[in-house]
Amino acid sequence: MQILVLGAGGFIGRHIVAELLAAGHVVVGVARSAKALVAAFSQATFVALDLAKAVSPEDWSIHLSDMDVVVNAAGLLRGPDMQAVHVDMPKALHEAAVAAAVRRIVLISAISARDDVATDYSVSKLAGEAALRTSGLDYTILRPSLVYGDGSYGGTSLLRGMACLPWIVPLPGRGDFAFTPIHVNDLARTVRIACEGEVPPRQTLELVGPETISLKGLLARYRAWLGFGSARFVSVPMPLLRLLGHVGDLVGDGPISTNSLTQMVAGNAGDSEAFAKAVGFTPRRLDAALRDRPAQVQDRWHARLFFLAPTLQAALILMWLGSAWLGLRYGAPQTEALVRSLGLPMAWAAPMRIGSSVLEILVAAELLFGRSAARAALVQLTIVCGYTVVIGVALPQLWLDPLGPLLKNLPVMLAIAVYGVIGNKR
Repeated sequence: MQILVLGAGGFIGRHIVAELLAAGHVVVGVARSAKALVAAFSQATFVALDLAKAVSPEDWSIHLSDMDVVVNAAGLLRGPDMQAVHVDMPKALHEAAVAAAVRRIVLISAISARDDVATDYSVSKLAGEAALRTSGLDYTILRPSLVYGDGSYGGTSLLRGMACLPWIVPLPGRGDFAFTPIHVNDLARTVRIACEGEVPPRQTLELVGPETISLKGLLARYRAWLGFGSARFVSVPMPLLRLLGHVGDLVGDGPISTNSLTQMVAGNAGDSEAFAKAVGFTPRRLDAALRDRPAQVQDRWHARLFFLAPTLQAALILMWLGSAWLGLRYGAPQTEALVRSLGLPMAWAAPMRIGSSVLEILVAAELLFGRSAARAALVQLTIVCGYTVVIGVALPQLWLDPLGPLLKNLPVMLAIAVYGVIGNKR
């Protein structure tokens, strides 16, 4: 079969692509960027496409030629493109799929996408499901609970990060929020089964594992698996977490957001027996999956870096904003000394001081709002290196200053380089 996979670059999408290829299907993946996917999956074909802009049937007609099935694993938990990706794009896709005689659509939704959950994520996911049900196509809608695997992304990365914090493990509220977690390989297997027509069409299934576990239980199991010993839980009031969620909303890419908190407390448990009966197999238990795949040093690194990465980002933002303010407020004598040493007209001093402060504010904005940590790191390294060379040549005595104003740039550049490596979540 020829299968088109939307969201092929995501944590779930990559496992779906791998499962379909292993079963001998012809796979075409759609992702925002396809370069890394081409190298990782040489047997598949990939199309680079911004799904938020592919909102007309004509955008999809060329990609649906000879396709038997479409798997829509695209999704956003936050951001202005949610309506486009969850609703507008699928409507255009469905119209083009009907014209191209596509057999069926398999949609990855969410178990917490319900009428009683008041988030834009839930509302848009439900609207996307409704659009599929009224499209005239055969479909399977899968609503997974928490998805975990050998790696992690999103919710499971957050769990690992919380579980490995030193001394104490913060516990949202009483930690009794329920999950029925499913391994990503079992999710991918279910998608393959649905694509192959082994699941009766026009069904909505809760994609869940065989065991319902509380959030507290999940954190304890992950901490033990990572090798950090028994957990000492400290309850964090939900109002405080909601405040942190609002901060995450403002930042745009923080570890916690209002949507993630609301979806977490909404309830993510499902009927394990009904799901196993519908798909014809029983997914693995979390304890068995953790036992069969012991934690490695890389897992501990990733868990420890989960909160260190945004902390380093915040520290760099404060450094650039502080430097900009200090330059504007107190930097006149130092700038004049630099201009004098370089043999430049003294009239250049004020524009250089103001211009460098404005540049530093723009760097802070790139750190806060930019999509690429690597790009932000490259910009910072270029500026810090430039500052270091120019000031070091003009005022070489600063290399011997006991406070090390220039020598400190070397570890600063190293910290920036580390952020460029660990700052992106994908």
